[in-house]
Amino acid sequence: MFFSNSLENQLQRWNETIRNQPKNPNAYIRRGMVNFQLAKIDESIQDFDIAEQLDARIKPYLWQRGLSYYYAERFAEGAEQFEIDLTVNAQDVEETVWRYLCITRSLGVEEARNSLLTVKNDPRSVMQRVYDLYAGDCTPNDVLSVGQSEGIKENFYSHLYLGLYYEVENNIDLAHKYIVKAADNYKIDDYMWYLAQVHKKLRGWI
Repeated sequence: MFFSNSLENQLQRWNETIRNQPKNPNAYIRRGMVNFQLAKIDESIQDFDIAEQLDARIKPYLWQRGLSYYYAERFAEGAEQFEIDLTVNAQDVEETVWRYLCITRSLGVEEARNSLLTVKNDPRSVMQRVYDLYAGDCTPNDVLSVGQSEGIKENFYSHLYLGLYYEVENNIDLAHKYIVKAADNYKIDDYMWYLAQVHKKLRGWI
């Protein structure tokens, strides 16, 4: 993985912070994020859980734990986390798409599509197109086209979410193609880029 040394350094810094501030929930969230980026999924969930125990008010903001739940194959808990997140961030396509992915993995595509929560005002046009794809209202090429018209970050997101879409449709060849391309061709300084790297590693696609 890119930046693995710096991630290890970050982990050590957050370990030190937690030793000095063991009641600081933000420190656990930040360490949990680094653990996830290092593909230490169970450790990341433990950190997010401790953060919530220290301050229950942060539960609707723990979208990172929802992602970790997905990769831990704790899909019901993931769907619940994203549904709670949407109560404070109702215009974020990613929250409802990840809820869809969790539901698909546990209950199937039909159930996920039937329960897809409405999101209308995400300001990112590429994410609006991603939403339309998951709702069954546009084609994969439509998603790729808007990504290509808007730049590297949008290209990354179009490829990542197309790959995730294909994976839950059990089209593993296309899932592999698009997620690897997102990770390798559209490198951005973003938590979701690390997620693409983690996905590759956990699936053995590196």
